[in-house]
Amino acid sequence: MRVVIAEDQALLREGIVALLREQGIDVVAQAEDGEGLLRIVGGHKPDLAIVDVRLPPTFTDEGIRAALEARARFPGLGVLILSQYVEPVYTAELLDSDGDGGLGYLLKERVGDVKGFVGAVERVADGGTALDREVVKELVRARAPQDGDGALGSLTPREREVLSLMAEGRTNAAIARALVVTPGAVEKHISNIFGKLELPATDDDHRRVLAVLAFLRASG
Repeated sequence: MRVVIAEDQALLREGIVALLREQGIDVVAQAEDGEGLLRIVGGHKPDLAIVDVRLPPTFTDEGIRAALEARARFPGLGVLILSQYVEPVYTAELLDSDGDGGLGYLLKERVGDVKGFVGAVERVADGGTALDREVVKELVRARAPQDGDGALGSLTPREREVLSLMAEGRTNAAIARALVVTPGAVEKHISNIFGKLELPATDDDHRRVLAVLAFLRASG
């Protein structure tokens, strides 16, 4: 796996580089701004770009803009966005972007969870999805009808837990471990969720996550 990193905070950037290299992941180049990201992606053709959502010069949305441009130019590129705060609007933009590569959006504090962070890096590099649980919670909370009506309101508390874990990019086995239930129980919950939300069932984890998030963005 070949990775590039665009992060203006030198300490965090070097920390991520060291962490990934300790796990045997090849970090081939680094950048401090959006232009630098596009340059190193074009020059090194990496599998994955890890990008801070806010980069110089204005520190608003340069990172996400550069990441979206990189995906447009190199459709197979996986992109993992890092953010200081929960900003669901950027999640939606990323999920709506062109390209066949994996997608991820994590809070920067997750970098401290080495196993979880490396797992997310590997999942996105392999074409999968890794979304921060806080972003998912915000999407579910914002879209859930306050009066209990509608498709989301029809979900049971357990089904809502499963929905949140699905939207994070968890597999059925991972959801079962998290909730301490059997894989069969998870499959039943997911079947109920797809039925209530009128979503097409699929065995592809990435497409399953995108379907769930498309519903969350369109509801409410």
